[in-house]
Amino acid sequence: MGLDAFLPVAFVIGYLLGSVPFGLILTRLAGTQDLRSIGSGNIGATNVLRTGRKGLAAATLLLDALKGTAAVVISGYIGGPNAAMVAGLGAFLGHLFPIWLKFKGGKGVAVYIGILLGLFWPAALVFCLIWLATAFTTRYSSLSALVAAFVTPLFLWWFGHLALASLSAVLTLLLFYMHRENIRRLQSGKEGRIGEKA
Repeated sequence: MGLDAFLPVAFVIGYLLGSVPFGLILTRLAGTQDLRSIGSGNIGATNVLRTGRKGLAAATLLLDALKGTAAVVISGYIGGPNAAMVAGLGAFLGHLFPIWLKFKGGKGVAVYIGILLGLFWPAALVFCLIWLATAFTTRYSSLSALVAAFVTPLFLWWFGHLALASLSAVLTLLLFYMHRENIRRLQSGKEGRIGEKA
């Protein structure tokens, strides 16, 4: 199989890995109520934190990030840099729209970080530092993600990684779309802050 012929396979690998709903799996194993019935109804780490289980939230964050990294590394090893980027896109879409949950998934922040980690780790570091700085000052997880995602493609472009910047821009647009309700709540002053229980 040629490298170009592997690209659709890389996308499928990424999608299947990305679609694993670790937040939902971990909270069910821990015996908490259905994660989709509390807070934002999201399956990501921020909503897991609203259950009061910080360990589960941390595990969700780590595993969601690692599935993005795994998709990139596996596909990149087999098919090269283009396959890695295609797998990254697949993993992100899989997390947002998992087939197992009727295409209702997470918002993609942790997976975004994991994809960056696998493709170009300094960009993942920049994303995390901006997220942490914004979260520390505002205590809004959604705003932190939006600011970090906005800056990341600019960082990649500035340092000459044009292909990665293009992929990052696509991921950022998708992330903004998934946070559209959060944006409305931020504008109206009704957005929940980090650590608040539903």
